[in-house]
Amino acid sequence: MLVPPPDDEHDCGWKAYSAAQAAKLDELTEKLAVVTAKLDELSKRSKGHQSERRRRPKMPPPVPPKSDPAEAEKKRREAAEIRNTKLESEIIAVPVPPDACRCPTCGGDEKIRNVGFGKPSTVYEYIPGYFRRRIFQRQTLACRCGYIVTAPAPDRVAEKTRYAASFIAHLVVAKCSSSMPQYRLEKEYRNIGIPMSRSTMCSLFHRGADELKPIYGAALALVPAAPDVHADETSIRQIDIKKKAFFWDFVTPDLIVYCYAASRSGDTPKRVLGDSQGRLVVDQHTGYNAITKPGKRTRAGCLAHARRKVFENSEHPEAKEALDLIGEIYLVEREAKEAGIVGTEAHLALRKARSRSLFAKLLRWGRRHRHSFDPGSGMAKAIRYLLRNYEALGCFLRHATIPPDNNPAEAGLRRIAVGRSNYLFVGHKESGEDHAVLYTLVASCEKNGVNPVAYLTDVLTRVQTHPASKIQELLPHRWKPPDPASIERRVAPD
Repeated sequence: MLVPPPDDEHDCGWKAYSAAQAAKLDELTEKLAVVTAKLDELSKRSKGHQSERRRRPKMPPPVPPKSDPAEAEKKRREAAEIRNTKLESEIIAVPVPPDACRCPTCGGDEKIRNVGFGKPSTVYEYIPGYFRRRIFQRQTLACRCGYIVTAPAPDRVAEKTRYAASFIAHLVVAKCSSSMPQYRLEKEYRNIGIPMSRSTMCSLFHRGADELKPIYGAALALVPAAPDVHADETSIRQIDIKKKAFFWDFVTPDLIVYCYAASRSGDTPKRVLGDSQGRLVVDQHTGYNAITKPGKRTRAGCLAHARRKVFENSEHPEAKEALDLIGEIYLVEREAKEAGIVGTEAHLALRKARSRSLFAKLLRWGRRHRHSFDPGSGMAKAIRYLLRNYEALGCFLRHATIPPDNNPAEAGLRRIAVGRSNYLFVGHKESGEDHAVLYTLVASCEKNGVNPVAYLTDVLTRVQTHPASKIQELLPHRWKPPDPASIERRVAPD
């Protein structure tokens, strides 16, 4: 509340009153700016999806398509190979109608004969997906003396389970890749003739995670050995605790490894990376401070975070210059990608020649405008973020293998965010850890171009007998598909 006026009308009293009122007004104005900035941020979030693309006053001229006959022919061959190897083909003989089998010229049908194999017409059809029940009738032999022998049972994921590894693989991929909650899967399975309760699906899901934990441990052990690691975290609700739990992801060139923790403390990155050395691309969360000290990993910042903070305040005319400079930096990265030199010394030389001067101009822009805005405003916070973290943000100028942003780790958490909006929460800590195991293997398969259903179908049973010293051979980027005979052998019976 404002200070009441003094009882006397002396000049000193009115001057003191005016000074108190002015100070109180400044304080309230500063608080109002902070509250208004928070309200604007919440209002933007409530509108759903946001795009950080900038509107251009005039559309650029269309870029003519690049015509490379050799590249086009290569793509056609690859597409044809995929169709021929992954699509089941069926040849249907279509005879000529009887009334057309008579020659209209000579009127006879004795000279009509087949020409080659006929003219093919290809049609792609959709056949609804289905599951198959396979009954293995195991032979039993008996001797008159009482000896009885039965053919061995096919390999199973678990003892006396009726569901094969391929079924569990489909269930895991449907949830961890397509983000389908179990109540939707329950309806899907019922529609194709497999009534299954959610409790059974839950049991199969966690059973699969238990079997695959040795492979997950091998993936987790490779993270500290990677010279460059991207890391990020996102929240999720755990139903038996009030505070938020978190999924963390650690992205290396070969793997995407997820970890689950009941808090956002730095214990998780410290447990995963330990005292390893190299570079760590992260945001400015303090939980990464313990592993980015001198003698450990070098911290690399995320230029996309800095850009986002400026973009959110793009109503200020000063923001345009900063956004243009960051856009020029990413244009250099695009040129390096098109030239095929990403991560090489030529890429680093290109950054030093062009990106370094652009980044220096961006810092000078921040120093020039850091006192032009209210300290509690969004633009002032964006400038402080840029100037305080300039060394980490400029790490990509010193290392060719480091990108300017942490987008790989943020993209890895997208499946968590989509799943969170569908299945809402995890039941307990063990459930979160099982989700981390399965998310790791499914995401790593997709990163390496491996079919996750085929991969999980194979390793769910192979991991039971595979030597523990060679468990890394079953990681997605090292996995080799088995021959069809072994796949047929390991299908579990009804």
